[in-house]
Amino acid sequence: MKKEQFVLPYFVYDNEDELKDQDAALLHLAHDAAQSAYAPYSRFKVGAAVRMANGETVTGCNIENAAYPSGLCAERVALFRAQAQFPGIAVESLAITATSTEIDISSPVAPCGACRQVMAEVESRYKQPIRILCQGAKGPIVAFDSVEILMPFTFDTLARE
Repeated sequence: MKKEQFVLPYFVYDNEDELKDQDAALLHLAHDAAQSAYAPYSRFKVGAAVRMANGETVTGCNIENAAYPSGLCAERVALFRAQAQFPGIAVESLAITATSTEIDISSPVAPCGACRQVMAEVESRYKQPIRILCQGAKGPIVAFDSVEILMPFTFDTLARE
């Protein structure tokens, strides 16, 4: 038996001013998208913004439903919308933010496992890493150079083809 471990590199930015302009702009789009979220049950509004390889941006927000789990996370809404609008175009970056009327969200929010798996398949499909930016309603930003860092053991059917 051999014990191994992961080293998960990521970047922490104190605020948007430390980001490149295009990353800061994407994060602002995610903040705007969160305002459109339908979250009457959790009151946890999530926004996501995707930058495509062709320069286009697409946003999404979480949509809840009383028949849980029929709702959908902001990240998947944005990714599915991007793939529907721009089929065949790779995703370069994804920004995620959240806000709430119930709690102060000043720490970065990270995508759930289902969203990570979808992101991993998009990376695999286009053979291009997706830069992921995570922030709360305010505060520091955490950036990952690839979904693989967030989810190293993905269910990857494309790799087996």
